[in-house]
Amino acid sequence: MTLLREADDTAAVVVCNTCRISAEERETPDGVRGGALLAAALRELAPGTGVAIQEMPCLFNCTQHCSIHLRAPGKIGYVLGRFEPTPEAARAILDYAVAYAASAEGVVPYRQWPEGVKGHFIVRVPPAGKLVAD
Repeated sequence: MTLLREADDTAAVVVCNTCRISAEERETPDGVRGGALLAAALRELAPGTGVAIQEMPCLFNCTQHCSIHLRAPGKIGYVLGRFEPTPEAARAILDYAVAYAASAEGVVPYRQWPEGVKGHFIVRVPPAGKLVAD
C-alpha cells in the first residue's frame, strides 16, 4: 500500500481538507471541516488562473487551522495557515498564488502580497536539490 497518489506537477495550492474551521471550532453543524470549505472556495475562484487547487488530508499543521501548501516545480514552497474558510481568504490566497506562479523562483515581493496573506506564513520550503542562498 502506498500513501502517495499522483498529482499534476504544476503551480498548485494544496489544501488540507481536514483542517479545523478555527482554533475553537472543528466543523460546521453539518460536519464539514474548515479545510473542505476553504478548498471549495478556492476551486470556485481558480478556473482560468493557471493555479491548480489540490486537496489532501492533514498537512500536520493542526494548531494552525485552515492550512495550505503553495508549491511549483523548482520553486520555493510555502505553508500558510490560520485562515478563515471564506471567499475573501480564498481570494487573497489565490491572488498570491498567481503572483507566485508568475515568479522565477517562488519569491513574490512583499509590496505585491495581498493583505489577506500577510501574517499567515508559517514556513518556506526549498525545492528538492536546492537551498535558499545567504
